[in-house]
Amino acid sequence: MNQLDMACESFRILLQEQLQRIESINAEKTDFTTKETVTVGLIDGDGIGPVLMKQAKRVLQTLLSEEIRCGTVILKQIHGLTIENRLTLGKSVPEDVLEQIKACDVLLKGPTTTPMGGTMESANVTLRRELDLYANVRPVAIPEEGIDWTFFRENTEGEYVLGNRGVELPGMAVDFKVTTDLGTRRIAKAAFDYARQNKKNRVSIVTKANIMKKTDGKFTSICHEVAKEYPEITVDDWYIDIMTANLVNPTIRNQFQVVLLPNLYGDIITDEAAQLQGGVGTAGSANIGDRFAIFEAIHGSAPRMIEEGLGEYANPESILRAAVMLLRHICRTDAANKLEHALNACLVTVNGSAAGSTCKEYGDSLISFFL
Repeated sequence: MNQLDMACESFRILLQEQLQRIESINAEKTDFTTKETVTVGLIDGDGIGPVLMKQAKRVLQTLLSEEIRCGTVILKQIHGLTIENRLTLGKSVPEDVLEQIKACDVLLKGPTTTPMGGTMESANVTLRRELDLYANVRPVAIPEEGIDWTFFRENTEGEYVLGNRGVELPGMAVDFKVTTDLGTRRIAKAAFDYARQNKKNRVSIVTKANIMKKTDGKFTSICHEVAKEYPEITVDDWYIDIMTANLVNPTIRNQFQVVLLPNLYGDIITDEAAQLQGGVGTAGSANIGDRFAIFEAIHGSAPRMIEEGLGEYANPESILRAAVMLLRHICRTDAANKLEHALNACLVTVNGSAAGSTCKEYGDSLISFFL
C-alpha cells in the first residue's frame, strides 16, 4: 500500500469512528434540583494549578460546610492527572483517573499542561470527549462599559476532535475538521435556551462560512434552524475575523449578548474577551454535558511562574469564577451569590509578581466575607 492509499485508509477509519461517535451519544440528563447527594471532584492539575486549587478548596469548604457535614455535598480529591504521571503512562487521561472522574457529578479542575509536539492530546480534549462535554460556556463582564457577554463554544467537534489524527505525506500535512448535525444542534439549543432563560434578546453566530463552506456552512445553517424555535430572539451572523475586531470596537461591542461559535474560534475569541475584562486570570469557564460538567480557569498552567519561584503569587480569581459557575450548576444559588459578591468586592490585588499579594492572601480575604 503506497502512502496515498494509507492516508485514504486512515481517513476512512476516522469517518467511521465519527459516525459511531454520533450514534453512541447518550442524552441522559442529571437533575440537580432533585439529586440528594452531589459529588464534586477536585483536580489540582499542573504548574500553578495546585496553588490555585488549594484556595478554591478552602473557599468551597467554607461556603458548603454545613452540606459537607450533612453529606449532601462531597468534595473528592482526585489524584493522578499530572503531566508527570501522564507522560510516564503515555496517556492524556489515565484509565484509573478517568474512573475516579466518572464517579463524580461535577469537577473543579486546575490547569493541566499539554506536551508540545508528539501525539499525546490535551487532557482537556480527552475529558470533553470521554464525558461528552459539548458546551463550553464562558461569561465576560465589564459593567462600567455595559458589557455582559456569554460565549457558547462547541466543545467536542471542529478541529479539536481529530487534532492529533491528521495525516502526513511527503511535503504535505493535512488535519481534519468535523461538524455534525447533532453536535451543532445541541450547542445551538444550549445557547438559545440560555438566552431565553436569562432574558437576552440577541444571539450572534460566528463562523468563517464564506471559506469553510461545508463545516462552518453546516454550523450556520443548523443554528438558524434552531433559532426559528425562539422567535423573540434576534439572530445575526459574523465572520470570526471581523468579530475579533468588533470586541475591541467601543462603539458596538456592548451590543453583543450571547455569542455562539464552533470550537476553534470559540477558544481564540474567549481569550481575547477575557483579556478585555482584565486578563485571562479573571475569567472562569464551564464545560457542560448532559451527565457531567467540568469547571476550570481559562488560562494554562503557567510553568514559567513556577520556574521563577512565583507560583504563590498566581491569581486564583479565574478558578474561583469557575467555582461560582459550578455552584449555580448544582443549584447552590445562595453560595454562588455569596462567592460572586466576595469576588466583586475583594480589594486584594494579585498580579503574578512579588509586588502583589499572594494567592493565599486573596483566599483569606474572600473567606473573611463568609465568616
